[in-house]
Amino acid sequence: MGFICLIIFWVGWYIGIYAMLKKAGVENTKAIIPIYNTWEVVKLCNIPKIWFWIQLIPILGQFVSLWISIIFVMHFKKVNLIQHTLTVFFPFIYLPYLGFSAKEKWHGEAALVHYHKPASREWIDAAVFAVVAATLIRTFIFEAYVIPTESMEKTLLVNDFLFVDKITFGARIPQTPISFPFVHNTLPGAPTTPSYVKWVQLDYSRLPKIRNINRNDVVVFNFPAGDTIINDPEYGSKIPYYDVLRSPEFNGDREKLKAQFPILVHPIDKTDNYIKRCVGIPGDLIQVKESRLWVNGQPALVTANAQTEYLVVTNGKPIAEDYVEDSIGISTTEATNDFRVIDGKANTYLINMTAGAAESLKKLAQVVSVSPYVDNTVGYTFPNDVQHFPFSLDNFGPIRIPKKGDIVELNDSTIELYRRLITNYEHNTLDKVNGQYTINGVLASTYKVKQDYYWMMGDNRHRSQDSRFWGYVPETHIVGRAALIWFSYNKSIRWNRLFNSIK
Repeated sequence: MGFICLIIFWVGWYIGIYAMLKKAGVENTKAIIPIYNTWEVVKLCNIPKIWFWIQLIPILGQFVSLWISIIFVMHFKKVNLIQHTLTVFFPFIYLPYLGFSAKEKWHGEAALVHYHKPASREWIDAAVFAVVAATLIRTFIFEAYVIPTESMEKTLLVNDFLFVDKITFGARIPQTPISFPFVHNTLPGAPTTPSYVKWVQLDYSRLPKIRNINRNDVVVFNFPAGDTIINDPEYGSKIPYYDVLRSPEFNGDREKLKAQFPILVHPIDKTDNYIKRCVGIPGDLIQVKESRLWVNGQPALVTANAQTEYLVVTNGKPIAEDYVEDSIGISTTEATNDFRVIDGKANTYLINMTAGAAESLKKLAQVVSVSPYVDNTVGYTFPNDVQHFPFSLDNFGPIRIPKKGDIVELNDSTIELYRRLITNYEHNTLDKVNGQYTINGVLASTYKVKQDYYWMMGDNRHRSQDSRFWGYVPETHIVGRAALIWFSYNKSIRWNRLFNSIK
């Protein structure tokens, strides 16, 4: 639908430009040639010729073409804001009208002899230019992003403000192009009201990339399980729709869930943005053993600031909270839950901290042991099939990340690994008929993967909703590379974090 609208927009624009050039006296052979005909417009309107060449730049050039169109209609004595608005938003109707209507005439430079742009129009034009320029930068070059949760601490802290580089991995062409500027998926002050319209949707595509995503890059992406949400601030991405759907209360009954909660389906590029570390690239084998991540049979990189939970046992003497806060930087407040006594044992603590902090604690005289905490609770991790995949948060896998071109087997013991990949991410229908799987109505025992996938995990391993819960991240969902911290605060500015690169 979106592609058809785009064709209508530009074909109508072309027909209008052709007819207007004919009316201006340009010979038919020059007026009818696409792209070249704008050269004739530039010459007729005395526009600096550099703008003809700028309009050939992808994306930016389309805005320049519309600006050239505005200058052209001004030479037909169409100089007010409404007429120019029609030129920008409805050129497929308005330009053919100017070209074919007997009432409209080409006036040339004479149309502008007595024209003086009012001050109000100067301000409007400046505002429009600023919005367009900022939107292009935000869409195709870099975007500001703020860390909302602790899932990447202490690599990234809550209220770190980042620049997300969109050039390195190739900027996406907006799939939902009509939306409120400078916001993501909801309107300011209205957290349940979408900031976009769905009736114009473009197919996925992105500009050429400088390089592929490398293992251990910090990446911003659209939350894969956020395509459908419970449209309530208490739920959204915090309590994903699919988790609620699988709960005993609903047991997969979508209609029952829909009757109880407001449901919203987001386009891919309007699902919530997440930021994690890419620990696995297409084709990698991922496994978590006793809370330690392994990639392709080798221990994965543990960054200096990565956090996880440790069990700390003492000889009965307490660990001073002042020491924990001041020396190793761990908050002891109840709100953070980073430092607490467990199981009613006064000598056993559960502390969320870095490996360096754990080594510091080992040096205390009253500390008997420090060991990684292992969560072996089964039943709430990807692929949500306990019978075939009894995974837990800290004993997970092994699982292979799908790669474009992979041929995967479809049977009862593998289907949950690929169900969302086949249906949600690659847009096929998947059914089971008489014990056999069908894709798009055709019997299938295998499936060929159409795109690359990635495995994302937070550096704060026990405080991160990541691929262990919802699986692979498709290439289509990649937004960009987290590049730079440009501002940071917590009660006051964190000066030591400003303009730090992200590693």
